[in-house]
Amino acid sequence: MNDQTGRVTRPFRFGVVAPLTSDLPTWRDRVRRIAGSGYSTLLVPDVPTWQPALGPMLATAAALADLRVGSWVYAAALRQPWSTAWEAHSLSVLTEGRFEMGIGAGRPGIEVELGLPAVSPAERRTRMRETVAALREFDGPELHTPVVMAVSGPKSQALALEVADAVTFVLPADDDRAETTRRVRDFAGGRDMELAQHVAAVGDGVAPFMAPPDLDTAALRAADSLVVLPSDPGAAAEEIQRRREEIGFSYFVIGADFADTLAPAVAKLAGQ
Repeated sequence: MNDQTGRVTRPFRFGVVAPLTSDLPTWRDRVRRIAGSGYSTLLVPDVPTWQPALGPMLATAAALADLRVGSWVYAAALRQPWSTAWEAHSLSVLTEGRFEMGIGAGRPGIEVELGLPAVSPAERRTRMRETVAALREFDGPELHTPVVMAVSGPKSQALALEVADAVTFVLPADDDRAETTRRVRDFAGGRDMELAQHVAAVGDGVAPFMAPPDLDTAALRAADSLVVLPSDPGAAAEEIQRRREEIGFSYFVIGADFADTLAPAVAKLAGQ
């Protein structure tokens, strides 16, 4: 038992957000290398028009390597519940249970940037709820597609406690360790959930699709922000262990550009 959070201590697992930012053969090689380095899950962001559609990319990745795949994360502002749930269920079936559905409200204004009608926060949460409900209907009693929900305020946190299997917190970059710890500890409910940590930066590098490219990594370190990890694998492993012990995070998601850098830490901690 974790004395700080009152949660059961879960084994570590590690995911990698790997968008297609190169030629296809290079991306395929990257997928295979990630799978061979101890990472449990390959994730793809929901960024229409910037890369191939999320569903085909994940199906391709699952065929290339024996690892889990997932959305990080479906943006409810861009997606209708029934079709999103059908895609998620289909990926679960085609990967023989190796798919996990990450879903969140979506970045503010993303739908307007793409020429779509504005979607209110309340409607985004409604879509998230309806997507999970439709997914459970598609899955039926023989299949349970895990749902990781990205949350920020109390309303989305309450929804995650009701319908999700795991949660990742959308943390302001300027939150320090104490503020992040408070946010997570205030996430109270009647059941234990896996807590995921979205790591946007490693050392001085910022992961594409996980944070703005102009993110000030020096300021993050000065503020003791938890959206950054050290680039030294030994120091990163110590910090990851500290975050589980003090806060309860056990699932860490990083950018593909840092997968090789942190591979020794992953090899040491995965499954422990």
